[in-house]
Amino acid sequence: MPSKPRVIYWFRTDLRLHDSPALKAALDLKPECFYPVWCWDPHYVYRARVGPNRWQYLLDCQSDLSASITKLNRKSKLLVVREAPQTVLVKLFRAWEISHLVFEKDTDAYARSRDEQVVESAKQAGVKVITKVGRTLYDPDELVRANGGKPTMSISQVQSASKKLPHIPRPIPAPKFLPDPGETSFDFDQVQPPRNPDFNSAQRLSEERSYANLAGPSADFAVPKIAELGLKPASTPHRGGETLALAALTQIINDEVYTATFSKPDTAPTAFSPQSTTLLSPHLHFGSLSVREFYWRAHDVIASFKAKKATTIPTNLLGQLLFRDMYFGAQAALGYSFAQTRNNPNCRFIPWHLPSTISSSGLVTGTYRVNNPQAEGWLRRWKFGVTGFPWIDALMRQLRTEGWIHHLGRHAVACFLTRGGCYVDWERGAEVFEEWLIDHETACNAGNWQWLSCAAFYALYYRCYSPVAFPKKWDKGGAFVRRYVPELENYGDKYIYEPWKTPLADQKQWGCLIKGDGDEKEEEAEDRYKLYPKPMFDFDERRRICIEGVKGAYKVGLYGADVRVQDGSWSELFPCGAEGIDEEPTDRMIEGSTEQLHEGRTHGRPIGHAENESAGKGMSSNKEDDSSNVAAVGGEGFDGYARDEKGLGGEKKVGDHANAGGKIGGGAKGRKAGDESTAKRKRQGTLDGSLVQKRERKQVQ
Repeated sequence: MPSKPRVIYWFRTDLRLHDSPALKAALDLKPECFYPVWCWDPHYVYRARVGPNRWQYLLDCQSDLSASITKLNRKSKLLVVREAPQTVLVKLFRAWEISHLVFEKDTDAYARSRDEQVVESAKQAGVKVITKVGRTLYDPDELVRANGGKPTMSISQVQSASKKLPHIPRPIPAPKFLPDPGETSFDFDQVQPPRNPDFNSAQRLSEERSYANLAGPSADFAVPKIAELGLKPASTPHRGGETLALAALTQIINDEVYTATFSKPDTAPTAFSPQSTTLLSPHLHFGSLSVREFYWRAHDVIASFKAKKATTIPTNLLGQLLFRDMYFGAQAALGYSFAQTRNNPNCRFIPWHLPSTISSSGLVTGTYRVNNPQAEGWLRRWKFGVTGFPWIDALMRQLRTEGWIHHLGRHAVACFLTRGGCYVDWERGAEVFEEWLIDHETACNAGNWQWLSCAAFYALYYRCYSPVAFPKKWDKGGAFVRRYVPELENYGDKYIYEPWKTPLADQKQWGCLIKGDGDEKEEEAEDRYKLYPKPMFDFDERRRICIEGVKGAYKVGLYGADVRVQDGSWSELFPCGAEGIDEEPTDRMIEGSTEQLHEGRTHGRPIGHAENESAGKGMSSNKEDDSSNVAAVGGEGFDGYARDEKGLGGEKKVGDHANAGGKIGGGAKGRKAGDESTAKRKRQGTLDGSLVQKRERKQVQ
């Protein structure tokens, strides 16, 4: 052991210098040598779905951090080591005579298993390991402990549990000095990672070459270039890095009225250039912005605001950060099983179309079963924005090109794919978001999809987003649609959300014909006309079918960890012909990314992949109907939720919401009241969300 500490600081989800508890702990050791290291983990290169936009954001963050390190010490920079941390760190311990390894705690399921291996290797090498919490406001494990050992499934549970924990610490300043790194030579061989299966092969234009040399092509441990990954060029206008993150936060905080009166449900999903929310979520994901820095700067503005009444938790900025902690707590308790239905005791079992295939160990395999070929076509059209519903298509195209959409946009497309149209397994949608979002967090993404599909967290399955009425509330003229679906840019306001109703003469006058299913190429259009597809189904009819399907699943009452789900006998509990029940079972499997589906190729996924292996604790299901958490608001990036009654329509009356707690029925009186309420909402036009309803909101203090 060296006489003075020689430290590897392992950067992961904390690509910043400000407010880093782990970094402070490393520097408090007064090290003789300080190595700022990033391990280029092949898990994320090949096994996690990551599109070019998120890769570019990561590289931005790494480059900015490296430059900031060099400003503090011209001899230092971020050292990107191109090998899996499980194999390379133990070799670096010996080569660089390391005494301490320091890193920020990460409770993601894959990260836990990875870190356990690294810590064990360090122990055997005689290296001391120091970890500190900094990714979330509260330590997710401590939050679960304070919640009675159960997953945090509501914001009220987070608030109650947090009262038993220490207060959120104030942020700490960035260091003003960093010690020199020591010698960076090495005499060991690089372990080349297996490249197959490669979930991101559809995103590559050329061979992936980032592992050609342990220290990079110039042997200087430089941040990789996106070309080394062989990826398509990034198309997002959003860029990463601590410098940009702090500047963006300062701009937001300086607008005291915006900061103090921010209410997530009141922000417009159709706003762009600029967007209506903070767009700080990807910075939180990569750690280029400290969540505590955000929390306390917003908190202080809200606490001192006198001009008018400030908004409160759960809809304000602080509430969004607490929702993020809620999902991290739920994942921390359940591990890999949190990101799938099977073995998830808190996720309702619903027999969706295109269900995941499951390994003998109970983990999703990365393939799905095509139990309904029509639904497979719907999934493809949904992903690539050719459903024939302009609002849905505009959102999916924005997501694909920019890597981000507003939280209510995420709600709309998720509801449409699952319980509000296609009846496709929420896990398929979560995979697409994993691939395309720049702010993707496994915990938040899986949690959001369970919420929006009414598989967990939220139970009002009959409240669906209309792809016509809902966007009209925010953008009657369809500016958002015209921006992202340029085929329709000349269409009149009357038809912008329902172009299939446009007379043929107007279609020709406006230069776009409504025909086909989205597979036709523009050059196949008649004469000079563009093409936009017809709707892929009757939305009202599909919504009715989906609601009945979910209602039936609620009545059966199974959860992902139930024995009948495990042994396959669940189908005996559903009536023949119920939605999601195989009419003609097929053994055909689709593997990997749905991008491959569109391009006619498939690839596999390993058993127990990245964020979906099972480490379930067998927690009992929490079926409470938390009135403070009635509907979702999340994913601006915090991917957290608050209530979003606006635009969904419907009043909460006796009978109408009688199933919120998961019970079906309620007796003849309840059914009669529900029928009368539903009929009234039909007369008012609120069943599909065509009337804004103001409901009295119980604010959680």
